[in-house]
Amino acid sequence: MMARLANEYRNRILNNLKKRFGYKNIYQIPRLQKVMVNVTAGEAIPDPKILEIITDDIGEITGQRPIITRAKRAISAFKLRKGMPIGVKVTLRGNRMFEFLDRFFNFATPRIRDFRGFQTDSFDGRGNYSLGISEQIIFPELEASKIKKVFGMDITFVTTAKHDDEAKALLEELGMPFRKEK
Repeated sequence: MMARLANEYRNRILNNLKKRFGYKNIYQIPRLQKVMVNVTAGEAIPDPKILEIITDDIGEITGQRPIITRAKRAISAFKLRKGMPIGVKVTLRGNRMFEFLDRFFNFATPRIRDFRGFQTDSFDGRGNYSLGISEQIIFPELEASKIKKVFGMDITFVTTAKHDDEAKALLEELGMPFRKEK
């Protein structure tokens, strides 16, 4: 079964973007390739069991089991050795990606305190957008009473857009609430 947002993308968003940018071919229209969710926990250095808690919560949020990321090099000031587990990450594609986006834009984002929209200056120049969330409590999949550890996460949206304005238009059409320019 196709995700609601994927169906919306195929039926409405493709046509809107084609008209807006004057694409001649449907394959020129930018699309969302993947969404990456990354959590790095410095507290995992002395206590690696924290990663199990984070893994369970991220798995619940995304619907996919995350993989553990390890340190690439040793940093003695942080008591970090090469190969130590320090975080988790998930790469979402296809229906899972669209389902996550739908829940994130429509249910989690309105639960952010003092939210006025995401900033538009977080594009990387190649059509990809990154943002940071300070608490995982905003996701409705998690019960606030059962949360053992509060942590933040980085979410990156990777698109096929060549320019940031095309990527911004795509994300706006998908439902991402950007901050209004004055």
